[in-house]
Amino acid sequence: MTERVALAHSGGPDTSVAIGRIAEETGAEVIAVAVDVGRGGEDLDVVRERALACGAVEAEAADAEDEFAEESPATSG
Repeated sequence: MTERVALAHSGGPDTSVAIGRIAEETGAEVIAVAVDVGRGGEDLDVVRERALACGAVEAEAADAEDEFAEESPATSG
């Protein structure tokens, strides 16, 4: 069975390039994970598609903005 590695993927060039490098250097399948916590940025579908185009075998994207805002210490008090 092929090893799998999860990578926190921002969608930027650094983590996008890391997908291919990790796969190439380790032989592992890369699963990219992106989480939107409300800081702005690209559409999650664009980030997901970029990860797949860079060689991820799976790409998950989650919108956690509401949950993060409710639980963030910066928003309390």
